[in-house]
Amino acid sequence: MTDEVKLYGIEVSPLVARVKIALNLKGINYDFIQEDLDNKSPDLLKYNPVLKKVPVFVHNGNPISESLVIIEYIDEIWKGVPIMPKDAYEKAQVRFWAKVIDDKCHPAVLKAILSHGEEQAVAEADEQLQFLENELKVKGSKFFGGDKIGLVDICAGYTIFWVGAAEEALGIELVAKDKFPKITEWSDNCINCQVVKDGLPTRESLVAFYNRLFGKAE
Repeated sequence: MTDEVKLYGIEVSPLVARVKIALNLKGINYDFIQEDLDNKSPDLLKYNPVLKKVPVFVHNGNPISESLVIIEYIDEIWKGVPIMPKDAYEKAQVRFWAKVIDDKCHPAVLKAILSHGEEQAVAEADEQLQFLENELKVKGSKFFGGDKIGLVDICAGYTIFWVGAAEEALGIELVAKDKFPKITEWSDNCINCQVVKDGLPTRESLVAFYNRLFGKAE
């Protein structure tokens, strides 16, 4: 019996991209259903009645919400390429860093973007990103997950692509390469992975999104 796999989302969402990358790593075929968040579909409201948000992952009719929950589910159901480590302590560490990224790094970076690069907001983002920079220095590996992409790499993807598109749209620098050489190197390594590329929106679509967000659309 063939698995029926669907992913409800929007192209420019970094949380949706996380799930796409996880599916690509596992080599899973899926149907992507583009949502309009201003006019949410009956399926989205049915499958995620509590949060009414994307991404929503549906496997053989069973819906799962929240990107990290979805990724762990994917890793448990489809073995193949592992996303999470097997060792209990290492798994706990991975979950810790995923939480740091979601609770600390991403909000600070988003604040810096929405402030149009205001000095204090950028300084706060720098402080949070320094934790990731230091972790990469300690690991001394190609990815947070070692030689292969893992959960932390997937979660940290916001600093790969979305920040760069925001920088282009705003004409400012938010993640300075001289401040974050390890993050820059890591970002390049991620971008050069086909499974990551295939899970990301186009740079043009993201720049256009930010232009609309900042009222710069033509």
